[in-house]
Amino acid sequence: MQKQRGPDAGLPQRWRPGGPPPRWWRHGPPGWSRRAAERDENLESAGRARWPWPSTLLFTAFVLIGSGFAGHAQAGERVALDPLGRVLLFVSGALLLWRWRRPVAVLWSTVATVLVYFAAGYPYGPVLLTVAVACFTVVVSGRRYAAWAATGTLWAGHLLLGHVLYRWLPPSGDDAAPWTEEIVVATWAVALLAVSELARVRREQWARERAERARAERRRADEERLRIARELHDVLAHSISVINVQAGVGLALLDSDPEQARTALTTIKAKSKEALGEVRQVLDTLRAPGAAPRTPAPGLDRLPELVEQAASAGLTVTVEGEPPRLSPGADLAAFRIVQEALTNVVRHSGSREARVHIEHGEGRLRLTVDDDGPATGADAGGTGNGLAGMRERASALGGTIEAGTRPDGGFRVLAVLPIATEEDR
Repeated sequence: MQKQRGPDAGLPQRWRPGGPPPRWWRHGPPGWSRRAAERDENLESAGRARWPWPSTLLFTAFVLIGSGFAGHAQAGERVALDPLGRVLLFVSGALLLWRWRRPVAVLWSTVATVLVYFAAGYPYGPVLLTVAVACFTVVVSGRRYAAWAATGTLWAGHLLLGHVLYRWLPPSGDDAAPWTEEIVVATWAVALLAVSELARVRREQWARERAERARAERRRADEERLRIARELHDVLAHSISVINVQAGVGLALLDSDPEQARTALTTIKAKSKEALGEVRQVLDTLRAPGAAPRTPAPGLDRLPELVEQAASAGLTVTVEGEPPRLSPGADLAAFRIVQEALTNVVRHSGSREARVHIEHGEGRLRLTVDDDGPATGADAGGTGNGLAGMRERASALGGTIEAGTRPDGGFRVLAVLPIATEEDR
């Protein structure tokens, strides 16, 4: 299992590239970002301590073979390759094996080896590739100043060898290096640093994008978890409250009025079946993400059912106003808010009457649920999360919830919801 790391784990805090690049630059050709992400994760999990045998062998072989061809092309101008020269070439390539463990040390070692190679008068050629690979590794790993210093040292050393020390170094009788050659070396060094910086910036962008995607996934998971928790709470709290009331009625009337007790038990059976169906629908969304629900989500068109259920629990509900046409999300939220408010009346209020007032205008829906109290303090197994769930539903749509006691001792829940949400637009 992948370790959880901060969004900038493994990246120096001083990296602060400019504004957002275009899309093709952020993601690159198909598969690049994925492969780079996998490579970065492998490096991080290994603590950048892997041994890059294949690439090191490839670089070393290329340097040895390419320098042999370069020696033939520069015969008479530079010293022919001898065992010492081939050892220096091999050492400069073999050092790359440690480039992920000790990138700075490897870079300085390759620079020193290449300068010794040039000081001995051996031919120019692909030996500079080892410095390029070591410099690239150092910049990508975040030690950019060390890369700049080492590359500057290489150019300064080459300048010193070609214009000051050439009189005492092989090949004998050699003239000072032309300045065009120094310009080529300087251009090569600048291009190498530029490409390395380019790769570093892209890797940082990939790392940030991965962190942003991970945060977005965690945020979506948290939102979905809260949504399911609200649904389960609203469904179960309302249904179990009705079942609790009917069970009490059934027990009280079991001997004196068996027919009424039978009606209470019938209500319990119907309500429990309905609750099981709604819970199953919520759980189905977990088993098959993205699948359409088997039944449509409830909305304010089911207010008559809520009134009947409240009546079976001994609560008389009066509904005033007609609900407007709402989006599915707003319709579900409005239904659940009314449902939870009526459930709280059944559980916590001594009043057996409640009023639901629906009003809409100016792009807003106002839902008011009133009861005359007083509060009984009965909890009926509640968790106290109902009001928090209502506020979360309203806030998710850009609405508000106000709940509190009225001056006359009753209780009021006022919900204001936008009729058209940002999601619908």
